[in-house]
Amino acid sequence: MKTVDTKALPVLVGRNVKCFFKDKGMFFTSLITPLILLVLYATFLYKVYEDSFRASLPAGLAFDDKVLGGLVGGLLLSSLLAVSSVTVSFCANLFLVQDKVTGARTDFDVSPIKPSTLAVSYYLATVINAMLIGIVTAIVGFAYLAFTGWFLSALDVLLLALDIFLLVMFGTALSSLICYPLTSQGQLSAVGTIVSSGCGFICGAYMPISQFSTGLQRVLSFFPGTYGTSLVRNHALRGVCAQMAKDGLPQEAIDGIRKVADCDLQFFTHTVEVWTMYIVLIGSIAVLLGAYIVLHALREKKRAKDKNKGTGTR
Repeated sequence: MKTVDTKALPVLVGRNVKCFFKDKGMFFTSLITPLILLVLYATFLYKVYEDSFRASLPAGLAFDDKVLGGLVGGLLLSSLLAVSSVTVSFCANLFLVQDKVTGARTDFDVSPIKPSTLAVSYYLATVINAMLIGIVTAIVGFAYLAFTGWFLSALDVLLLALDIFLLVMFGTALSSLICYPLTSQGQLSAVGTIVSSGCGFICGAYMPISQFSTGLQRVLSFFPGTYGTSLVRNHALRGVCAQMAKDGLPQEAIDGIRKVADCDLQFFTHTVEVWTMYIVLIGSIAVLLGAYIVLHALREKKRAKDKNKGTGTR
């Protein structure tokens, strides 16, 4: 595969970012979806999570309602960030298919722009667009957490930002690979609906994986998104877990809460460490991105072959 044109790349990335924000429907759909999820989480799941945490405590043991609010709020925030970071990447990647629908991709193919440059520009633009939406979502989520109970440190916030970035890169690589063969907006809408409805379940964002059957837990432990969700939950709940320890809550109770919240994920019988989760997520990004690059390399090879065949015919 040819090297990326560093002069054309910034222009293409800027063009794709502008196309995303210029399309008001696309932009507001991407922006409002996480906010709707936050309302739904706070309305329907808050009580479910609160009851689950109370049930995990030893009989007769209780703790401050503000701490409980921070615990439930942190779990809702982590669920929101884990789901939206991936699903928004699909929305932000619409122009990958739109260029095929409008014919812009055909124009690019006959231009001097290298397919490798075009592929990287789509990826980088989607990462930028999804990160901007992710930042707005995180700010709204932090405001909600400040209302329910704020126990995050500056380090926790920075680590959450890193988690969002990695999940956006994962979601962008996944959406780029899945959207690559699509040729119509109808196909993309169908794929987006499936991903949006299934992503939260698969990664354990709608309901903690600890609540599923043992067999299903083992199946979901093979999905990279599961570890991305756990990373966000570890950092969103680290402060409140530390506060519970200060308040004298037994370590056994805290461990039980962490297990319910999927902070301590199990791969069969082994507890997965945080650094291992990072390796799994980063490795998945590399594999998906590599597959996406290979597809464009094959396209470039076919394009060159067809061009040479046409030259020979003439």
